Amino acid sequence: MNQHLHFRKAESTDAPAITMLINSAYRGESSRAGWTTEADILEGLRTSAKDVQLLIESENSMILICLDGNDLLGAICLEKALGAVHLGMFVVNPILQGKGLGKKLLNTAEKLAQQVWDAEKLQMHVITIRYELIAFYERRGYQRTGVLIDFPVNPSVWQPKREGLRLETLEKIIKC
Repeated sequence: MNQHLHFRKAESTDAPAITMLINSAYRGESSRAGWTTEADILEGLRTSAKDVQLLIESENSMILICLDGNDLLGAICLEKALGAVHLGMFVVNPILQGKGLGKKLLNTAEKLAQQVWDAEKLQMHVITIRYELIAFYERRGYQRTGVLIDFPVNPSVWQPKREGLRLETLEKIIKC
C-alpha cells in the first residue's frame, strides 16, 4: 500500500468489487489473513451484489470506498436513520489490516456523515463476542449501549456456526 489513497462515494459500477471485498474479508479462508474475520462464527456470504447496488442507489445510504490508484482497499456503508447515521459493512482488505487504513476510512466516513446529513450521532451493530472489534471501536470513541438484538436470520445467505449470537449497538456522539 502506498500513500496515494483517495476516498470517494461508490458508484453503481463499483458494486461487484465492493461485494467481493466484503465477502472475502468477513467470511471464508481468505478472511483469516486479517483480524476482523467472522469465519469461525458464520459461514456463507456477508452480502450480495444486489444488496450493495441498492445501498449505492438509495438516497438514504452511500458506500464510501478507499482506493489506491484503481485498487479497492476498503469500504464502509453509511445509512441515514432516525436520529443517527448507521455505519456497517466496514471492510479493509484482510492482507492490509492492522496498518492504519481502517482508522483513516472510519474517520473519513464520520466526517462525511456530518457533511452530508449533519449527523450528530453514529451507530453500529457489532457481534457481542467480537471483543477485539468492540475494543477497536471503543478506542475510536464509540460506547457500548447495552442495547442487544438477536443476530438476524438469513439462511439463504449466511448460517451461524454458533447458537445465540447477538448484536450490540455501539454509538458515538459527534456533535453537541
